[in-house]
Amino acid sequence: MVMKDILLILCFVFPMTLFAQDLSGEVLDENNEPLIGASIFCPSAQFGAFTDGAGGFDLYLEEEFPFSLIVSYVGYQSDTIVLTENKFITINLRPSAELEEVVVSGRRSGVIISNLNPAKVEQLTQTELGKAACCDLAGCFETQSSVQPQTTNVITNSKELRILGLSGVYNQVLIDGFPMIQGLSYTYGISSVPGTLVDNIFISKGANSVVQGFESISGQINVETKEPDQTEDLYLNVYVNSFLEKQFNANYAVKKGKWSNLAAFHMVQPADVVDRDEDEFMDLPLLTRYMFSNKLKYGSEHEMGWFSKIGLRYLDESRVGGQLDFNADEDKGSNEVYGQSVQIKQPEIWTRTGYRLNDQHNLVFFASAMVQDQESYFGTVFYDATQTNVYSNAQYEFSYGDNGLKTGLSYRYLMIDEDISFVSSGPSRDYDGQYLKQEHIAGAFAENTMRLLDGRLTWVAGIRADHHNQFGLQFTPRTLLKYDISDQSVVRANIGTGWRTANVFSENIGLLISSRDILFEEALRPEKALNMGVNFTQKFSGDRINGFLSTDFYHTDFQNQIFPDYNKEPGLAVISNFEGESVSNTFQAELYLNFWDQLEFKAGYTYLDVYRIVDGEKNELPFNPKHKLVGTFSYTPKSERFHFDMNAHVYGPQRLPDTQGYPVKYRRPDYSETYYTLNAQFTYSLKRWEWYLGCENILDFRQEQPILAWEDPFGPYFDTSSVWGPTRGREFYLGIRYKIIKDKP
Repeated sequence: MVMKDILLILCFVFPMTLFAQDLSGEVLDENNEPLIGASIFCPSAQFGAFTDGAGGFDLYLEEEFPFSLIVSYVGYQSDTIVLTENKFITINLRPSAELEEVVVSGRRSGVIISNLNPAKVEQLTQTELGKAACCDLAGCFETQSSVQPQTTNVITNSKELRILGLSGVYNQVLIDGFPMIQGLSYTYGISSVPGTLVDNIFISKGANSVVQGFESISGQINVETKEPDQTEDLYLNVYVNSFLEKQFNANYAVKKGKWSNLAAFHMVQPADVVDRDEDEFMDLPLLTRYMFSNKLKYGSEHEMGWFSKIGLRYLDESRVGGQLDFNADEDKGSNEVYGQSVQIKQPEIWTRTGYRLNDQHNLVFFASAMVQDQESYFGTVFYDATQTNVYSNAQYEFSYGDNGLKTGLSYRYLMIDEDISFVSSGPSRDYDGQYLKQEHIAGAFAENTMRLLDGRLTWVAGIRADHHNQFGLQFTPRTLLKYDISDQSVVRANIGTGWRTANVFSENIGLLISSRDILFEEALRPEKALNMGVNFTQKFSGDRINGFLSTDFYHTDFQNQIFPDYNKEPGLAVISNFEGESVSNTFQAELYLNFWDQLEFKAGYTYLDVYRIVDGEKNELPFNPKHKLVGTFSYTPKSERFHFDMNAHVYGPQRLPDTQGYPVKYRRPDYSETYYTLNAQFTYSLKRWEWYLGCENILDFRQEQPILAWEDPFGPYFDTSSVWGPTRGREFYLGIRYKIIKDKP
């Protein structure tokens, strides 16, 4: 409680005095769009910086006025600015006059860690995403260490994204800044976002800004989709893998004046039926997906006056898995042929609209709505569920000197209606019935960013208060510190709380799949945790080599946690509040090197210590490798006609669920074995065409027969969630991209 009180005091202290003397500004193109990675250099001080994802920069200079800055960007005319006073400056660069076509003369970095952000944010750009197939969002993290995709049900291939070794429910996944993946959409939502529509992915670990909400406990993943006025006019992608799963993607952008629009279509057609391990179950589900999205944009948030974005998306998805002779049309709910069938229909709409009064005052309004209808059969269990999400956020941004204040109001409505029934006779279970959850959460927040000690220290203090219709008033204080040891060396620290309410069935789909009965032992309260972390980033640059070294440590301590207890009584899953000690300790180190802008090398190491204390004993959480290594290698010649990319992973032993009370033939080892994976891709470009050929899991490692008790799928020991490694082995793929990029008028 003392720590919480200190956090509350810190977050309520918002000094309004100007302390910092650093120079801030932004670099934009002729249409006032941000130029990311532009260079700002002061010749007299031999010191410079690069612009961040919003085109902004921050310089600490001990120069006396007047002095000069040289601003440059690939494909644009360099400019020299003479400064006579310290004020926020806007610099517009013009395209090079000699360019008659759009010419790319340099590759953007694949991973960017800006020294300007108070929080450590890893930005994955399209360059990084192009190093792998990235068919969907779940496949976009093959080349980095911070996020671990984890299979939660091997039959339907549902996945979650883990940060700090914790379940994916504890990190907040945002799409264009909106909380679209939660509740029912949590189970399959990350697979429904096509990689061809992703522009950037921003990953931040631990406690972060309170502006987006109270839920992010282990971190946040913000996925930015492509902007209509900053993307290709036409983008086509065709993909097929060695299992004969097919994908087609089409993006079409139109730009006229301040208006621009991007329409996108995504389609997946099912693979062949495959059973390499001969357990009579399909190795991968038959997936059919159709998705249409549209993003309409007016103006720019960097200009004065109105700006707006409106997004629409519709998803229609079907997943079918199970025994080889399972027919979804005839065998749904059968107790003779085991199968799983999932049907999803999900429309969405969102808008981000604002008005910039001047350089100091900005108003922004966020609103989104989503509905999902899901019909699922898990063996003899019929799961019919509907979800409605409404989210709104009105935000005021005020810049005073080098500091900034964000404050506003938010409202969330969540309704999940779940109807569970048993279609055929089977094991004795009595948890069928209707489960209705309705939440109204109104909130207010304030977050202040201050620059102290001549700009070397940045302090972000934020707090939000949210009123839940059932659990009353909840406070979420968070604070972040960043200290610039030098222009290349940065140390950061953050601490804060987070809370959320559990959606038991959609977040623990194994409950519906197993033959266990379910007992809700008590009324469930919100899950709560305190997270604190520290990280150090050292950048280095030269004529031939540049890169960074980054180290992190994070500690998460839960005050209440909800998870199914399978060990209390055979054949029963008990759901209750766990207020004992539940902890995650994470250490990560990563080294990135770039030689001559042609060779890239990255190596990362992650240590996870994730456990609970139960009856005085330390119980490690399953499916977390204590030691994990990731290495990547990329080569691109100066012509940029092709590039070759490779990544390797080493996973140490993982604690597995306890099966010692099972019959001997169903018992599994306490720990998995150490295993290795190797992926590679070759990409060749010719004018508007791009061919890519790759192989995932080159070494063909497979977890043999991942389904527990597959011989008796209607028996008490059947389990499809005990997945700790690859299950479908080596996978080849081939794809073709076609792009048209017109000259700007």
